[in-house]
Amino acid sequence: MISVIVPAYNEEDRIEKTLEEYSKGLKSAGDFEIIVVCDGCKDRTPEIAAKYAKVLTFPNRLGKGGGVLEGFKVARGDIVGFTDADNSLKVDQFLKLIEEMEKTGAGCVIADRKSKEAIIVESQYLIRRLASESFNTLFPRLLFGLKVKDSQCGGKIFKREYVEKVAPQMACMGFEFDVELLWRMKNAGCAIREVPVVWKDDKGSKFSFKYIPAMGVNLLKTRFGMMKK
Repeated sequence: MISVIVPAYNEEDRIEKTLEEYSKGLKSAGDFEIIVVCDGCKDRTPEIAAKYAKVLTFPNRLGKGGGVLEGFKVARGDIVGFTDADNSLKVDQFLKLIEEMEKTGAGCVIADRKSKEAIIVESQYLIRRLASESFNTLFPRLLFGLKVKDSQCGGKIFKREYVEKVAPQMACMGFEFDVELLWRMKNAGCAIREVPVVWKDDKGSKFSFKYIPAMGVNLLKTRFGMMKK
């Protein structure tokens, strides 16, 4: 079984298309489940998602990482992954990650927007691209020693055995979650593969530059063992 987790915060305008397409597309990969984690939603996201997925609801904000971790707790699949609610990564591209895992046996496969082979249908604003490049250079590569081009792209899958090893160790709950997760996967002996994908930026992203300072502080604390769970 494949478990796909979708963290969602006030996504009533975007999530139905995503879930509808993933529900149809994942059938070709065999048995699957979709888990939508709604944290602090004030709109109809849980109601809409319930037509397509198992829905977990929490009254307060958990953060992206916190939402994914809650999804990990209930996921039943041998392969467990997550994607964004905005459908920037279409289901056919998500299926490429599964194909790569089956072909190579890697324990973790992530989508990559940075390689020359990747196709960007609609790019991020210039300032966001520059911020993304700076973040990827400073934190995943230099601070954590991760040899990945794109730590933050929505679209990652893992073998269940590594999720079970790593999830209890996780401390980061925000958008910096991906970096810590990949780092802990690497430290657990998990081979990480990147797959160039077709990707379209959604200008309605919930990410804001105001989060970057806290992300940096949390990652520094995590790297040097000072981050409390």
